[in-house]
Amino acid sequence: MVLKKPEGDAISLKLPNLPDYLGVARLTVSGVANRLGFSFDDIEDIKLAVGEACSNAVKHAYREDNKKGVILIDCFVYPDRLEIVVSDEGKGLESVPAADQLGPLYAGREIDEVDEGGLGLYLIHTLMDEVEIRTGSGVSVAMTKYVRRDGVAGYDRTISEEEV
Repeated sequence: MVLKKPEGDAISLKLPNLPDYLGVARLTVSGVANRLGFSFDDIEDIKLAVGEACSNAVKHAYREDNKKGVILIDCFVYPDRLEIVVSDEGKGLESVPAADQLGPLYAGREIDEVDEGGLGLYLIHTLMDEVEIRTGSGVSVAMTKYVRRDGVAGYDRTISEEEV
């Protein structure tokens, strides 16, 4: 029996839920994104989005459990995109805000009244092409970034001899 090779490769990373390891998460996805041919700016966007998702897990996931948890990072590499899932097994969200409910500032409040933080999900939605947040026993943030070569994603046109 011949097993069918999956469309993409999978890379998994399991880190302690500590701020000291956030750099490892960013470096790992940076290396994977670089191998895929992302631009420097796209790699920086991916690193920032993954860093924000991991920071949210460190800050919120296990706070009330008083136990050390883990952050799981799964990267799925396809020819045209990189899918990254950052998940934890801690306290889930009570509700998942819709993308249009996220924003850098809260309406009607002065800048000095805005709480620190709160930009993570907004940044993730802004920097990545697709984002899905799942909650239950823990939180999973699934993010997708498409490879854009020459400014166009997934465009491959061959010129026929008649057009030359």
